[in-house]
Amino acid sequence: METIWEWGLEFIRAIQQVRGPALDAIFKAFTFMGEKEFSLLFFTLIFWCVDFAVGARLVFAYLISPYVNTTLKYLFAHPRPFELDPTVQRHHTGAIGPGMPSGHAQSAVVIWGFIAIEFRKAWLGVVAALLIVLIGFSRVYLGVHFPTDVLGGWAVGAVVLALYLALEPRVEAWLKETEMPVQLALAVGVPLVLLLLYPTNDAAIAMATMLGMGVGLVLGRRVAPFSADGPLWQRAARYLVGMIGLLIIYLGLKFVFPDEGEPFYLVMRVVRYTLVGLWGGLGAPWLFLRLRLASSKAL
Repeated sequence: METIWEWGLEFIRAIQQVRGPALDAIFKAFTFMGEKEFSLLFFTLIFWCVDFAVGARLVFAYLISPYVNTTLKYLFAHPRPFELDPTVQRHHTGAIGPGMPSGHAQSAVVIWGFIAIEFRKAWLGVVAALLIVLIGFSRVYLGVHFPTDVLGGWAVGAVVLALYLALEPRVEAWLKETEMPVQLALAVGVPLVLLLLYPTNDAAIAMATMLGMGVGLVLGRRVAPFSADGPLWQRAARYLVGMIGLLIIYLGLKFVFPDEGEPFYLVMRVVRYTLVGLWGGLGAPWLFLRLRLASSKAL
């Protein structure tokens, strides 16, 4: 591995010789597209304003990915470039923990690959491919990942996406035939079991959001089935109202709940992201219907 890491360090140093403020801003923007804050902004736009069913499937694909990524990172326990060579300039302070595989590269394949396959537009496929490459490259440029971390992230992301696309339709069809108590039990039980098996901060975010979304979708299908169609003004109003509620939960509880290192931090983190998922799948759709910002969708 030392030979591969040395090659990676030389590659990063060569790239960073041509860096500048403009390139820093560009590649930080691409890296932001792999952050959870971008996911909150983007996924809600899809399932509140474009296609709720597609958006929900996209969210579940995305939430599976970081759980797999975190598990593999601590299994491989590979260092980051700046940990091996202090001359590597680190331009992203959020990069912590092991580096292999790159979570940003992996999630880019899952998110944009899913979108390209789901919507089947040639231009969207080109955009998706460019974003996958640029998001991955941004991690190398910013000095937080080796090229091999990015290649590994792309490979793992492709496997996760392929398995999800193959299994999700069968699981969804089976769930539609089961009773609501079974659906709720699975929506709560599966994420909690996975979290107990690997109780890390990143796993808590993914599994708690999955729990909230799962419960929200099961209940929402019965009490708030809405259509994401409608005129542009209505979609924009939905997004604005929904995001206000989401930010109140996401940011408001962040200031109220314990910080990392304090008692009950992980428990409250689970509560916070469960509420985020519940709002996305149930709370916001219910409010849209009450405010006449959406029409009911026949089951």
